[in-house]
Amino acid sequence: MKAFAELYAALDETTKTNAKIAALRAYLEKAQPEDAVWAVHFLIGRRPKRLLESRKLAQWAIEEAAVPDWLFGDCYHAVGDFAETIALLLPPAGTSSELPLHYWVQERLLPLREADDDTRRAWLIEAWRSMDERQRFAWNKLITGEFRVGVSQSLVVRAIAEVSGASPEAVAHQLMGEWQPTPSFWRQLAAAPGSAAESDGGLGRPYPFCLAYPLDGEVENLGDIQEWQMEWKWDGIRAQLIRRGGRTFIWSRGEELMTGRFPELEALGALLPEGIAIDGEVMPWRGDAPLPFAQMQRRIGRKVLGARILAEVPVVLVGFDLLEFESQDVRERPLKWRRAQLEAIAPPESALVLSPLVHAGSWDELRQLRQQSRERHVEGFMLKRLNSAYRVGRRRGDWWKWKIEPYSVDAVLIYAQPGNGRRASLFTDYTFGIWEDGRLVPFAKAYSGLSDEEIRQVDAFVRRNTIETFGPVHHVKPELVFELAFEGIQRSSRHRSGIAVRFPRMARWRHDKRPEDADTIETIRALLP
Repeated sequence: MKAFAELYAALDETTKTNAKIAALRAYLEKAQPEDAVWAVHFLIGRRPKRLLESRKLAQWAIEEAAVPDWLFGDCYHAVGDFAETIALLLPPAGTSSELPLHYWVQERLLPLREADDDTRRAWLIEAWRSMDERQRFAWNKLITGEFRVGVSQSLVVRAIAEVSGASPEAVAHQLMGEWQPTPSFWRQLAAAPGSAAESDGGLGRPYPFCLAYPLDGEVENLGDIQEWQMEWKWDGIRAQLIRRGGRTFIWSRGEELMTGRFPELEALGALLPEGIAIDGEVMPWRGDAPLPFAQMQRRIGRKVLGARILAEVPVVLVGFDLLEFESQDVRERPLKWRRAQLEAIAPPESALVLSPLVHAGSWDELRQLRQQSRERHVEGFMLKRLNSAYRVGRRRGDWWKWKIEPYSVDAVLIYAQPGNGRRASLFTDYTFGIWEDGRLVPFAKAYSGLSDEEIRQVDAFVRRNTIETFGPVHHVKPELVFELAFEGIQRSSRHRSGIAVRFPRMARWRHDKRPEDADTIETIRALLP
């Protein structure tokens, strides 16, 4: 546990990529397989389901620290991180645990879910009393399910590849899908993989997704348009459909197994040949056109899919790439070849809709077609080089997304509250209002888009211009105007404005506008499809 806590601290204290990889390498080279595999498990974002109610954890920490409830609450408000607050308030450590990470995970962390409260409390206090400050912090992060540190999965993959000698692509593939954090799995990461189904848990294992960069510069800079495949950019759930061993697996980009949520796609899998993997977007679809993504949200929010919702919101897989064919990994074959094979295996009149190819004789002609995006319920174009391989992660050069400009409105800052973690001492979470009948009504919340300096300026404004408070939320004088950008808009009975938007963020601070210049509800309703 000591080495793992030191690794967590090292990753948390630097923003330099090379320093992070060096810290990961140093840990993985020395760690025993049973510890290394759990470290990787947590570092790439996997965590056990909720093990313990936060209120109980807080109460036991309050009792161990011998502090009043109000002091714990004030400290949490100032620190902004639950796990760190507990670590800071506990009595000073007099020792350091020499027990390995896998002991604390397997003998203490995972059994918490089934243990009674007396046992849970005893185990937690035992852990706190036997750990130093760094160990407590990392341990609390694991208990609370808040184990996040400034390292991406791609950096973890690079470090494992450097330690093991395997290629980053092979490591990334092995870490996809379902796997158990066992010593044997750790040893597999160093081995050259065979077919996708050979390794532990590999029957339904997906491939790492290939991601596109936003197009920068003019589209003409890509060269001859004849060297590119053009498709609409769909607004759905990125997914892979895999057919192996007579079974169908549907994986999201977030590595969530979604097979049971889309019975239409399970039925599609039975029509497909054995040993294939298709990349695409799960889309609500009727006839020959997509439905608005808001219809998909009706299905996502339901645990039980009745006949009515299945009939009202049918889904398809809009397929655009073939990653496995006849049980062979074909990602290195040219895109043009992969597309041809996909077209050959697509069952007619099924839930597999091939992403239509868009034909244009020039970039200017394609630019004109791009203006049809919103009426087609798409986000613009995907541009893919015809001779490109299917890469791992986000690579520049072969795949580009040429999105349409987002919607935008001018809105007034009306509420603010502190952020979390490093931003716990700053007001960074904002609610914006628009005009309706002469008053500002809440329209959207946004957390991103400002520079650090702008955040400090807004924070100072909030502190000087708070009208009243509601817990951590500050109602401020309506003086600051911001341009908000967002990707989609729909009617909503759950919002006071009657409108909900997708992915709102602050595009810029409108120093040139007064509050009365902000947009009205009528202007925004005009944007509704």
